[in-house]
Amino acid sequence: MKRVREICLAPAALTLITLFATPVAILVVYTLLTRGAYGGVEHPYTLDNWGRLFDPLYLSILARSFSVAAVSTGLCLLLGFPLALFIARAGRRKNLYLSLVMLPFWTSLLVRTYAWMFLLRDTGLINTALQATGLIREPLPLLYNWWAVILGLVYGYLPFMVLPLFATLERMDPSLLEAAADLGSRPFDTLWRVILPLSAPGMRAGAILVFIPCLGAYLTPDLMGGGKTILIGTVIQNQFTNARDWPFGAALSLALMAAVMLLLWLQVRRKGETLL
Repeated sequence: MKRVREICLAPAALTLITLFATPVAILVVYTLLTRGAYGGVEHPYTLDNWGRLFDPLYLSILARSFSVAAVSTGLCLLLGFPLALFIARAGRRKNLYLSLVMLPFWTSLLVRTYAWMFLLRDTGLINTALQATGLIREPLPLLYNWWAVILGLVYGYLPFMVLPLFATLERMDPSLLEAAADLGSRPFDTLWRVILPLSAPGMRAGAILVFIPCLGAYLTPDLMGGGKTILIGTVIQNQFTNARDWPFGAALSLALMAAVMLLLWLQVRRKGETLL
């Protein structure tokens, strides 16, 4: 049976090596090369690209990216948990509500981001409505700042938090809640001592699914933050396009990938699992 299992897993292993290991190996080689005079890569081999990672400028951008990703993940959890709990208790309408949660996926993220930009800009719907009602005299700076970036990230990745939470809450045994009520537990105590601990696996899964793409996001910060918000994903994208510094962009990409893998390793180690 072991031999049969190895044969069946061979195509998947080959696919992973071809689509993941090979590009990573190419990036590793790029990090050791020198930027060409007109872009691209050339000899000699050097470690300067790795040394630039410890520049205070890039370390501060990386720390800022972790902070924005953490805040966005926390807000997704605060918004997603009540929604997932409501859907899990919706009875026959849960499929309808799940469809509504997944409905934004039917539209491109780029289109949805531009829609938010039209809503938040100085002449957008929100500022126009507030000025029409006399609540404000001048448009509010709702776009091109950090809160606009966080809003875009939360909107874009909130379903990734709701779906794992819903899967966990739906499998929860209702008799546990009934037992807590029979023992005199108040609704808040039941939520704090029964529902939240039992939904911890869904929280961890949702946090990973939201935190990782938020950490490397570049489209939303670039569009909704403008030039005022620079995150590590934006820096990597600029290195491969505008700056045409492929070796340093490859080093940044691998450093970000290593940071994410370290977080995943710490997570599975805390649960007593292995990555392999």
